[in-house]
Amino acid sequence: MDPEFEVLTMGRVGVDVYPRQIGVGLEDVTSFGKFLGGSATNVAVAAARYGRRSAVVTKVGADPFGRFVRTALTGYGVSDRFLGESADLPTPVTFCEIFPPDHFPLYFYRAPKAPDLDLVPQELDYDAIRAADVFWVTVTGLCQEPSRSATLAALEARGRRGITVLDLDYRPMFWESRETARRWVQQALELVTVTAGNLDECETAVGARDPYEAAEALRARGISLAVVKQGPRGVLAVDDDGAVEVPPVPVEVVNGLGAGDAFGGALCHGLLSGWDTRRTITFANAAGAHVAGELSCADAMPDEAQVLAKLEEAARV
Repeated sequence: MDPEFEVLTMGRVGVDVYPRQIGVGLEDVTSFGKFLGGSATNVAVAAARYGRRSAVVTKVGADPFGRFVRTALTGYGVSDRFLGESADLPTPVTFCEIFPPDHFPLYFYRAPKAPDLDLVPQELDYDAIRAADVFWVTVTGLCQEPSRSATLAALEARGRRGITVLDLDYRPMFWESRETARRWVQQALELVTVTAGNLDECETAVGARDPYEAAEALRARGISLAVVKQGPRGVLAVDDDGAVEVPPVPVEVVNGLGAGDAFGGALCHGLLSGWDTRRTITFANAAGAHVAGELSCADAMPDEAQVLAKLEEAARV
């Protein structure tokens, strides 16, 4: 029998508050848009756009923003079955400034603690975690207790079944130091089969910034597919068949935030479809480019037809 969920993610959730005015600081912004956010949540939404049965393991506060998250999830076709609630912690809000093409400062309001970092091992549905075709966790989930223990317990229960992904998603503001992050990330690497991250995130994970060195260091830890995003140089992916490099997709950037999550959801779709690595990474790269050309994250996640249209557009350039 097919598992209930093809893609099950675990990690950050919140509300993204994005300015309607581009190219100005928050002090000068006069209007905002409210959107569903959080990397693990966005990946689940992105996967659902391709018709994948998806859900996210996370928690919100008992407040209006928490109710918004639940409504938004189900509206995108993502199950809220594993969306818990913290009675005493507020649903986090994230503001950003938009300075295209490559400057998008983020301001996280997650004090005293974000509910998604309040997940405890006893709250997890280990049967669902073991059964999902893809189980996706993020490095942010390792930055504090009890979420750290919950994330590692989930991975240990999973036992490297199927496609088990660690999104390297290193955010310095959530950690005491890069060295502390590396210690916990390296524990998680022993429990996953796929990694995805940019050059800085790979350096945090394995201490190497050169893309090929980083990919090989990840592979040496038992990773079957190591994906290294190189920004304007495109994407490197290394698996048992060797290395694949995919060039960037031209796009007029509006907001670079969310592009990596779009890449992640598309990566899940390609892996589940049984595509070869080049086709999968090419598709995921185009999905990321599509979202980079839009203001929002979750709202902008493309379906397969939109990604193929982006690839056709890039071929004509």
